[in-house]
Amino acid sequence: MDFERVKEKLNILADAAKYDVSCASSGSDRKNQNKGLGNASRMGICHSYTEDGRCVSLLKVLMTNHCIFDCAYCVTRKSNDVKRAAFKIQEVVDLTINFYRRNYIEGLFLSSGIFKSPDYTMERLIAVAKKLREEERFNGYIHLKSIPGCSDELMYEAGLYADRLSINIEVPTISGLQLLAPDKKHEDFTKPMLKVKNELIRYKNERKLIKSTPKYAPAGQSTQMIIGATGESDKDIMYSATYYYKKYQMKRVYYSGYVPVTEDSRLPSIGSQVPMLRENRLYQTDWLLRFYGFAVNEIVNDDHPNLDIDVDPKLSWALRNMHYFPIDINKADKRMLARVPGLGIQSVTRILKARKFRKLNWEHLKKIGVALNRAKYFMVCDSRNWESRDLDANKIKGMILQSSTSKYKNQYHQQLSLFN
Repeated sequence: MDFERVKEKLNILADAAKYDVSCASSGSDRKNQNKGLGNASRMGICHSYTEDGRCVSLLKVLMTNHCIFDCAYCVTRKSNDVKRAAFKIQEVVDLTINFYRRNYIEGLFLSSGIFKSPDYTMERLIAVAKKLREEERFNGYIHLKSIPGCSDELMYEAGLYADRLSINIEVPTISGLQLLAPDKKHEDFTKPMLKVKNELIRYKNERKLIKSTPKYAPAGQSTQMIIGATGESDKDIMYSATYYYKKYQMKRVYYSGYVPVTEDSRLPSIGSQVPMLRENRLYQTDWLLRFYGFAVNEIVNDDHPNLDIDVDPKLSWALRNMHYFPIDINKADKRMLARVPGLGIQSVTRILKARKFRKLNWEHLKKIGVALNRAKYFMVCDSRNWESRDLDANKIKGMILQSSTSKYKNQYHQQLSLFN
């Protein structure tokens, strides 16, 4: 192997892969068998931390940055003047094993530009995973990016070797895709998604009858949207995400703020990168929809098409719906408790358990870990009420923002004093 040439390829293709954020690995529990190499755990690998505080990572790389398509938002588009490279199948296998043995990584995230055809590209990705599993007996985490437009047969085979499959829908709306990637069709993305969903259901049912049934993509499938390239509102984005969760049983939908990589009249100008805070608000909304029982139209709708930048989406919803509050912490059901700003699911669970034994007051809530700095405006308990019950939504919002600002200033001065 020409190590200098492989190193050069790695620099090019690892850098090109950095724009893909959908590489978490939670959900897989592939066990090491027959003294093989590696082990994939449920705790996750890429940019994650285990319960004991250990940081874990994976090799994130493209098979090639050559591409037959000319998508406006993509750094590897065929008309973009960038240095090109391509790995051989065995090179990726050797890199993965060598990095793993040196404890640099615990798995592989493999994507690719599309060269020759979708099927040809997908065959090469599968060949890497197959060699790792069967020849190297590698049991670590493998995430393969599905290639839009590839055949059902290849999607089926990919799921036999990969822990997770993902295919990026790239642009949240069909009209946006037609504008920025006219060579691609919406069904090129949804057809592989449907195949994976159906196979996951089939294998799950078969395992109920036959325990020895092999696993098929045990960490499920995910997708990613580029945010801010075509001007969609947060409502458009979250309605689209909700559709993919329900229709294709996505494990995760990722939101990637548009990063200007090339000049194009169809795109925002260079220097107009999407604020990180907008990404954060979308992820917070995603969390509320999946774990807190919110419906998408409660958070974003025609009257509120975009998320509040000043405050998180749960607080924003509460301020718009003050007629539900304050709730009695000793009587409210789990659904309403979870809607109180500042109360997470863990705090809700503790409240439900604790109030079985006595009525809770402010001191009890503090002892079980409830953050009252914002929750206090939206609930009452077995103590006197806060003096601020006559405050309206705007005043409450101002007080919370002021409190948050003071908190961060105090933290900054404390850290500064340590250096001094």
